[in-house]
Amino acid sequence: MTEPESRAIAGGSAVVYSARSPIKESPNQDAAALIPYNGRSCILAVADGMGGGPAGERAAGIALRSLEATVAELPSDDQPLRVAILDGIERANEEIVALGLGAATTLAAVEIQDGTVRPYHVGDSMILIVGQRGRVKLQTVSHSPVGFAVESGLLDEREAMHHEDRHLVSNVIGMANMRIEIGPSVTLAQRDTLLLASDGLFDNLHVSEIVERIRKGPLLGGAQRLARDTRRRMSEPRGEQPSKPDDLTFLCFRQGR
Repeated sequence: MTEPESRAIAGGSAVVYSARSPIKESPNQDAAALIPYNGRSCILAVADGMGGGPAGERAAGIALRSLEATVAELPSDDQPLRVAILDGIERANEEIVALGLGAATTLAAVEIQDGTVRPYHVGDSMILIVGQRGRVKLQTVSHSPVGFAVESGLLDEREAMHHEDRHLVSNVIGMANMRIEIGPSVTLAQRDTLLLASDGLFDNLHVSEIVERIRKGPLLGGAQRLARDTRRRMSEPRGEQPSKPDDLTFLCFRQGR
């Protein structure tokens, strides 16, 4: 994609952006999905494929198609989405392991039902909920040695951004002992912004920089700033600023239109 695009879903607005790394010609291994359920509910998801070239791209696609399939199998349009999400992730894990290609993918997914968000994630693709004044109401912890070190206070965010092991991920869809982390439900205030993103975003912008770009103003404009500034960091390294060329995918959501 050259620019973020906006979609109406679940009584709100979502903006999606996905593009491959500026330094490669192989396929974008990231993927995103907006899965409507009924007029009030949906699933949003971002996957970051791993395993090189077609294998990573295939793994990310399997994860998102599996979610779509399990939602479609729900017996009516008023069922809880939790079971469909868990079944979809587990089904994807079995399918990717069975490929025997060494493929894997991270996944960040949320269910949105009547303005309430619940996060699910595997790996280091992250989920944020940010208030209009910049307060972070939810931030998932990356399933990685560096992510856990930050959470425990052994590293601060800036040290983690430049850590030599930042690329390591300890939990992915495509491994026999994969685990799914389910976060707490959060009721969105009218001007809260929800963000799901692959590590292409969080490896190039600090959380405080991301928050400042999305916390207020039109959602599409905030997404455009995220895409532009992250791509610039990837292409134009400067001083101590982080710069890690990578595929970049994110989804933003706000209630209302």
